[in-house]
Amino acid sequence: MSIEGIQPASKQDISVYIPYYQGTKRNALPYAIGLYKRGNLEGQRTIEGSENVSFLATWNVSMLPADLTRCRLQFDGDAELSYEVTMATFEFVDFLFDVVAAIRLKRDPDFSKAFYRRLLRMDE
Repeated sequence: MSIEGIQPASKQDISVYIPYYQGTKRNALPYAIGLYKRGNLEGQRTIEGSENVSFLATWNVSMLPADLTRCRLQFDGDAELSYEVTMATFEFVDFLFDVVAAIRLKRDPDFSKAFYRRLLRMDE
């Protein structure tokens, strides 16, 4: 996937999210929302000292930042390696900034460690 493969969101879509983000994140906002509107992402989870693990992330799409988004990740195409997390849409879009940054750096799409901690409920 390349950054050109993401259709940037419209100014109207972006305007609803602007109050939730500061600084340089606002520059990447059209791409983070554009990725969000796709409703899915194929990527690779980097594992130190081992091979990367492929995943498919899918989520429901709602354009209101305060609505809930349920994201499901399935690793290696194995239904037993599926995890779900629900959070406010603006929080989920915030995690997509890291994915957009990885894509811009021509790395495999992947979520941040903070996202995986949330997905696996390690901070509860």
